[in-house]
Amino acid sequence: MALDELKSAVPDYAKDLRLNLGSVIGNSDLPRQQLWGTVLACAIASRSPRVLRELEPEAKANLSPEAYTAAKAAAAVMAMNNVFYRTRHLLSDPEYGTLRAGLRMNVIGNPGVEKVDFELWSLAVSAINGCGQCLDSHEQVLRKAGVDRETIQEAFKIAAVIQAVGVTLDSEDVLS
Repeated sequence: MALDELKSAVPDYAKDLRLNLGSVIGNSDLPRQQLWGTVLACAIASRSPRVLRELEPEAKANLSPEAYTAAKAAAAVMAMNNVFYRTRHLLSDPEYGTLRAGLRMNVIGNPGVEKVDFELWSLAVSAINGCGQCLDSHEQVLRKAGVDRETIQEAFKIAAVIQAVGVTLDSEDVLS
């Protein structure tokens, strides 16, 4: 199991990450599609080749082809949106917020899976990329759809742990 290999690669000084990785994936209450779509989207967003190589096969095995593609699409579109909307938010000139974005984001309207799943994956990627405006937007859509705070928090816990594991393992690769 690739998850076990990934956990065993985490150095002892980051033992908490190893334990958290096992619990946020292995003990998650999320339905399988939500869990593994979140894992895949976050592994892509982490930008860690090692994390993606280890987690992608298991994610692919646990997702339908449509969900697998949609999770990758969530990571892709949010890579763009998180930069765009975070930048507009951070600029001190509020006029940028009134300008038309002019960017294609059709996949958000028709992701090929349940909208709630895609929104959850988009929220998790936005947590990694640090876009507060996107986080608020996706959280509001999820809450309006009846998703509870615990489920939403589960997604960003997965994001936090996958990101931390990626940073740790990539830094160990550089230092070795």
